[in-house]
Parts: sequence; structure tokens; C-alpha cells
Amino acid sequence: VDGEAKVGWPTPSKKLELYSKTMADWGWPEYAAPAFIRSHIHWEDLDLAAGERVLVPTFRIPTLIHTRSANAKWLNEISHHHPLWIHPEDCEKLGIETNGLVRINTGIGHFVIHAWRTEGIRPGVVAASHHMGRWRLGDDKGRSWGAGKAEIDRDAEGRWHLSRGEQQPYESADPDTGRIWWRDTGVHQNLTFPVQPDPISGMHCWLQKVRVEAAHPGDNYGDVMVDTDKSHQLYKEWLAMTRPGPGPENLRRPLWFARPVKPLATAYVYESGGTTG
Repeated sequence: VDGEAKVGWPTPSKKLELYSKTMADWGWPEYAAPAFIRSHIHWEDLDLAAGERVLVPTFRIPTLIHTRSANAKWLNEISHHHPLWIHPEDCEKLGIETNGLVRINTGIGHFVIHAWRTEGIRPGVVAASHHMGRWRLGDDKGRSWGAGKAEIDRDAEGRWHLSRGEQQPYESADPDTGRIWWRDTGVHQNLTFPVQPDPISGMHCWLQKVRVEAAHPGDNYGDVMVDTDKSHQLYKEWLAMTRPGPGPENLRRPLWFARPVKPLATAYVYESGGTTG
């Protein structure tokens, strides 16, 4: 421009591309230009009368960082409980009491969590922050400020059940572990989420279509149930939405896509020259 070299945008054309030749070349021509894509949680596909809602399991509170802050004692003292955010209108429709136990049914199982009635979330959507729910099986291993004792069993139908115990003070090189006063470490919701790889990018689709209901008799806070057969079945359904590779020049993915730690270009090439689903 005026005799001065410019780098441009990080795209093949160095321009801000409204039409993506990459999308067309890689088998998705209908999305080469911006378009609406109906998601797996589209509101018109929800049966609200049957208790179906959208679960947001990825929202964050300001005191924790994913589950990596489980070793920060002061932060865990501040935040060690993550109730389900649910609008009062949904509570009335579904018969859920304030701080009552709620069973969240996913495509492959369920988890049990406390409810928090709040107008801070819109009707039709529920949410549980993703920082908590760490668990351990041993009495003397894996202990931390945010990991509660758990037991895992398998029933006659092959489904896995995880039940939680309370956090307890314990002896360690840090005398503050003996001063732990809180008993809750949250609910491990991630186990109940099926594998949902976006057909184009492969990234996991975290939002969940769930069925929300009051807890059943015998349900306890922190209970988790997972059916791995259903998990594999749903994975195959998502896999069927993909389109076979390789792409142009026998590549696994476009070379120009930015990555935090980018491998050598040779890692992107199919050595056999075959196709994959």
C-alpha cells in the first residue's frame, strides 16, 4: 500500500474473507459464506413441557480457574459449592424447591445437584459452573482442598454409579488442611456428558440438551450415573455427521490454521493416502 509492504489477515488470501475457499475445498461448500447453523440445542427442538432445558456447564465464577485451582486453599474456602442456576419460572413448572435436589438427565446418564432459584438466568436455560466436582477414591492419595472422597460401582445393567462423601480435614505438611471446615466440593457433571465433536472443527460441543426434574427417592447430592453403551452410541451418531477426509493435498487439516503449539507440516499429511471418517 503506497509502496509499503503489508502482511494482511492470517488467511490464504491475506484478506478478511467473507467467502471461505477453505470451507469449500474441504467439503463444506454450504458453509463457505456466513450462514445460520441449527445447533444441537436449538430451542425449537426442546420439549419444555417434558422438562427439557439447555444446560450451560462451562460458565465461570471469578474465584476459580477450571479445576486447576483445587490446590489453592484460600480460593476453595471461598468457593466450594456450585448450585444449579435455574429461573423461578422453571422451578414452578418443574416443582423444584429452593436449595432442593435436582436430577439433571443427559443423553448418557444423570447427576444430582442443588437448585438455586435466580432471575440471573433466563427461563429455558440452567447452568452449573465447571470449576468443581473433583473426586478421589483413596483415603490417603489425591487429597486436596477441592477433592472429595467418592465410591464407584457398576450395576447389573453395566451402568456406572459414582457417589460422593464429604470433604474432611486431614493432616499434612500444611497445618491448614486440619482446619478445613467446609464439607462440599461440588458435583462432577462432566462424566455425564456424551462426546459431541463438532462435525467441521472436531471441537467438543459442551452445551447439553438435558431433562430437568426433582430428585428421585434415594437420590443423594453428588450422585452420578453413566451408561457407557449409550455414550458410544451417541458418539457414533455425531461421527456420522462428519465428512470423510483427507482434504486437498492429502492433508488432515488446513496448514494455515493457527495453533498454540503447531506441529511440523509433515504431521498433517496422511501417510497412507487413504480416507477416514
